[in-house]
Amino acid sequence: MVDLTILSSGPFLLATWEKLKRVPGGRAIFSRIVGQLAPFSGTIQGSVDELSPGHARISMRDRRRVRNHLNSVHAIAAANLAELASGLALVASVPADSRGILVGFQISYKKKGRGTLTAESRFDPEPVKVHGEHEVPVMVLDGSGSTVAEARARWLVGPVVKA
Repeated sequence: MVDLTILSSGPFLLATWEKLKRVPGGRAIFSRIVGQLAPFSGTIQGSVDELSPGHARISMRDRRRVRNHLNSVHAIAAANLAELASGLALVASVPADSRGILVGFQISYKKKGRGTLTAESRFDPEPVKVHGEHEVPVMVLDGSGSTVAEARARWLVGPVVKA
């Protein structure tokens, strides 16, 4: 049986990103890998634009599949995008023997989301190397740079448990 925990470890994730971001189509390949590792997050088809410890920027195209009845991006699609950005920024920060799990999420919507949305999470990565709860901020912006939503994700960082 293949141990899939290595695929979502911070060092592996970052090494894969560093290799793929430089090759033509590599960012798209990396984004698809992320979508396979986190199937629900993959439903929005987010594109990883930047990734480093404590920082992730993910974009999502506006298309019918992520829209609501008001002809704007559905609130949960925007939340999914924000959670994905927070999770990648966090995972990129934790050591190989640690993992994170979302234990809380809060989001405030400021305006309807239309067009390509970008979620950006940025924080000091040093504290998440310590096991415990960590709050990760995320901003969701539209193409004009206007704030669509602000989110805070609470992640519990702990040791990888082998089954």
